[in-house]
Amino acid sequence: MDWEDVRFFLALARHGSLSAAARALGVNHATVSRRVAGLEASLGQTLFERRPDGYRLTEAGEQALAQAGAMAEAAEGLRRGQGHGEAGGLVRLTAIQSLGEGFLPPHLAEFLRAHPAIDLELISDSRSLSLARFEADIALRLGRPSDGELVAKRLISVGMGLYGTSDWRDRLLAGEAPRFIGFDEASAHLPEAVWLTRQFPQGRVTFRAGGYVAQGQAVQLGLGIAVLPHFLAGPDLCRLDFLPQPPSRELWLLRRGDATPTSPARKLAIFLEDLFRHHRSRFEE
Repeated sequence: MDWEDVRFFLALARHGSLSAAARALGVNHATVSRRVAGLEASLGQTLFERRPDGYRLTEAGEQALAQAGAMAEAAEGLRRGQGHGEAGGLVRLTAIQSLGEGFLPPHLAEFLRAHPAIDLELISDSRSLSLARFEADIALRLGRPSDGELVAKRLISVGMGLYGTSDWRDRLLAGEAPRFIGFDEASAHLPEAVWLTRQFPQGRVTFRAGGYVAQGQAVQLGLGIAVLPHFLAGPDLCRLDFLPQPPSRELWLLRRGDATPTSPARKLAIFLEDLFRHHRSRFEE
């Protein structure tokens, strides 16, 4: 078995298409196809189903993926750990956008300074990446997870509130109808979007955005009021507690169960657990 073939197999499993895997690896798609075919020949098994919408793992491919992922982590840790006295390598963390843009970066910098052998990729967008397919190593997600094959730990409650400027607070108390900063069509399924629609079915939505960071900026500009997590609402915004308030959400940390106690992914998971425990009041109050 050629280790390079395994590396190309992992890229195709992660990205789902020859072109995307080729871009990630810096090669052409024919090379990816040839390498994966080589691995299938050496194993005597078909690892992918070729479909019009991309490549999907077969049952044999799913079984190979877990072992190949462990091989990749071990190889990367050996390479990056040389000279640092600890296991190194790349850890991919996927988090909701508000955390990825409004909270995590300075704290992750602290983690990286303490672990110079570890590299980190932070993915903070709406994609739901699969830990089982090694698209990410750790996930921070709102809501109780349903995947029983992952190790899941509840971290904190993320408190939510209706926020506006002091000017909007005074206008509302004077009887003016509220104008809302709402969610775009792609985010209309989120619990906060559903709550807002049900609580204020006739409310005028003057600005829509898919993420809390953009919504918070719109609130600061005086465009209206919005549902925001407490940790994103700065001191220049007012919680409009005379209006109905949205329910809180649970933040969960998910990881695969194959990480050793000294692996980079496990170290980051422990760091994140301590981080949110220390900053609990910022989220829950």
